[in-house]
Amino acid sequence: MTRPRPVIAIDGPAGVGKSTTARVLAQRLGYTLVDTGALYRGVALAARDRGIAWDDETAVAAVAAQAGLGFAPQDDGTPRLLIDGKDRSDEIRTPEMSAGASRVSAYPGVRRALLEMQRDLGRDGGVVLEGRDIGTVVFPDAEVKLFLTASAEERARRRVGDLRNRGAEADYDQILAKIRSRDEADSTRAIAPLRPAEDAVILDSTSIDLESVVQHVLELVQACN
Repeated sequence: MTRPRPVIAIDGPAGVGKSTTARVLAQRLGYTLVDTGALYRGVALAARDRGIAWDDETAVAAVAAQAGLGFAPQDDGTPRLLIDGKDRSDEIRTPEMSAGASRVSAYPGVRRALLEMQRDLGRDGGVVLEGRDIGTVVFPDAEVKLFLTASAEERARRRVGDLRNRGAEADYDQILAKIRSRDEADSTRAIAPLRPAEDAVILDSTSIDLESVVQHVLELVQACN
């Protein structure tokens, strides 16, 4: 289909900077930002609220369909995650919910429940979606596809810096181990494993800064207009 403005799909592993890159791009382009990872974190949180164990696949899939997940846009363009109409954005940004998201995102029923919601949010274009299967599953026809990567060590260093800047404790070795474990889980799951789309631009951000990444994507957007 022809859209007046493109869909920008940004995929990549945990801690690579997808969210920051997507947020800056959406602000500069005046596009809608969709953080698909927040939806899976939301499912994990909603399941916990209901006393449902993350290893109960059937019950978790039912939560995904019934939890009333959605986004409320803010003036700065950063969407807030709603669960049953309540803003739960801050509660999903914890290591526990990150682990929960990795667990529940492997369930076909959960992915089916969230797939059409993601597609509806981006169907008309003018949107930046970030996640792990945007270019391969959610929008295989996206006009701009970026697979952002960086070494596990660099991602761990960035995460440590983020946590310490917030005044939180951060152990590099523990964070590195969690990143490697998440990479393994995401890339080997049976449903929508983490991998670049065949026509995605692969960009290693290990040694380049955020602005360089953003400029690269802006050039891709300009080229498709």
